[in-house]
Amino acid sequence: MKQPAIRFYDEHPAPATMLEEVLQGLTSRPRCIAPKFFYDERGSRLFDAICELPEYYPTRTEMGILESCAGEVAKLAGPDGTLIELGSGASRKTRLLLEAMRPRQYLGIDISREFLRESAQLLAHDYPWLDVHAACADFLQDLELPDGAIEGRKLAFFPGSTIGNFDPHEALAFLVRVRRLIQPDGALLIGVDLKKDPQVLHAAYNDSAGITAAFNLNLLERLRRELGAVVNPQGFKHRAFYNDRRGRIEMHLVSRRAQDIRLNGHSFHFEPGESIHTENSYKYSVEEFHALARGAGLRPRQVWLDRARLFSVHYLGVHFRSRPRIA
Repeated sequence: MKQPAIRFYDEHPAPATMLEEVLQGLTSRPRCIAPKFFYDERGSRLFDAICELPEYYPTRTEMGILESCAGEVAKLAGPDGTLIELGSGASRKTRLLLEAMRPRQYLGIDISREFLRESAQLLAHDYPWLDVHAACADFLQDLELPDGAIEGRKLAFFPGSTIGNFDPHEALAFLVRVRRLIQPDGALLIGVDLKKDPQVLHAAYNDSAGITAAFNLNLLERLRRELGAVVNPQGFKHRAFYNDRRGRIEMHLVSRRAQDIRLNGHSFHFEPGESIHTENSYKYSVEEFHALARGAGLRPRQVWLDRARLFSVHYLGVHFRSRPRIA
């Protein structure tokens, strides 16, 4: 069967860029690798599996909020605009918005090329009235699209509390970048995980099926497959815990024994218990996140919570009368 037509823009970072970032992270102290590198095709599918786990509340909770507020979002966004999904994944949440809003255009942005292409083609097939665009790109960088590619008022959608993966200064810089993307009259719809009982958080990031552990360890598999690293993923274990002082979940890959990772002529020695810091997931109160948004030149217009106050969805407009704290 003929694939539906989509407009695809390939801005994927070159392998050398990934190599440079990984080498820099393994050289730094403490050692770290950015969580954006989780999302090759296998990593993206593992994350989808995580979202179905009983312990992992964010996805189903955010879905429930969106089901109840999609109509209100459509009224706030207005007709005939463009829906921009940042980190498109499988686009299941986006379908709720597409059906409520019926925008003129859709643009999905994701770093996982084939996963993005597949998701965009499914949307084009299921919504033949929709002009579908897809950009394989790192949405942490400014996105350059051809003139006239995206038209009308823009609603950027950033679900899943991915904003929590950024340190606060990075989150502020990201929100400034989104403000530039949606100005002058657009908006941002964003999911933000709330502060809560640390035991609930521990269970969500240490599931009994071990899928989050496999997701974390797949990062090392990706280094082997794509960068030629010499590393035994079984020599590391998954660790996730809540850092109360910093208000965040931390994920690490912890060395089980003395060993080396060899990559591109470099050797990185690990003693037992040494780790690679792979992800943060900051949790915010509503007031904390609103302060962050205002600092980026965004104006909180509406917020929706679930009954248990586990999760929040925010609608933010461009605040013309305020200047962001950074540029």
